[in-house]
Amino acid sequence: MTKLEKRITAVTAVLALAFGVTQNVGAMHIAEGFLTPGWCIGWGAICIPFLVVGVMQMKRTVSKHRKTLILLAMCGAYAFVLSALKIPSINGSSSHPTGTGLAAILFGPFLTSVLGIIVLLFQATLLAHGGLTTLGANTFSMAVAGPLVSWGIFALCKKCRLNRLVSVFLAASLGDLFTYCVTSIQLGLDHPSEVGGIMASIVRFMGVFAVTQIPLAIVEGLLTVVVVMGLEAYAKPELTEIGYLKEATA
Repeated sequence: MTKLEKRITAVTAVLALAFGVTQNVGAMHIAEGFLTPGWCIGWGAICIPFLVVGVMQMKRTVSKHRKTLILLAMCGAYAFVLSALKIPSINGSSSHPTGTGLAAILFGPFLTSVLGIIVLLFQATLLAHGGLTTLGANTFSMAVAGPLVSWGIFALCKKCRLNRLVSVFLAASLGDLFTYCVTSIQLGLDHPSEVGGIMASIVRFMGVFAVTQIPLAIVEGLLTVVVVMGLEAYAKPELTEIGYLKEATA
């Protein structure tokens, strides 16, 4: 192993020890059987274009920048570990970080969608976290919508010449929060309230998860800043190769 690989392996191990223990409560990945078949198919279909573009971008990135493979692996591991953490919320539900903001900042939203669906598939099959029938809905909220916002916020902050680390914090935090807004919309659309209909149901779901998700989003933003600082210190060639440092400092 190279010095960089040893350092990243150590960081990944520490993150796994710190966040890898899950709670025995319902996870905010939408659980198996919680959505009707029509919505499961619909959300999955919406994800297909993002995944197709993401696979093409991943092939191109890997072929042109072989050294970035370890960054891709780290982004996937980061998302897997963080999104496996489940913090009890109210009404017997739970919240968790998403971890996809880092990949969106470094590689963009389309490639992140591919990493995200791989993470969700492993969690559904190995940890019973989420479900296979709801894989499309969970992919759209955590691996498509959230990363799109993270990428957009980071790009906007660069144009406004905001401090790079502040930009990383805002991108990761707001992407996390938007993921849960989308999840609440998905649940509200499929489970409208008897009193107030769809909007009342969406507001209720958002209120349930806001209690724990807002502080979790702040924590995820800070942790992502720490990870990026480490990468900027020990992986400058790789970050320059994918355009992150060059674009961020331009």
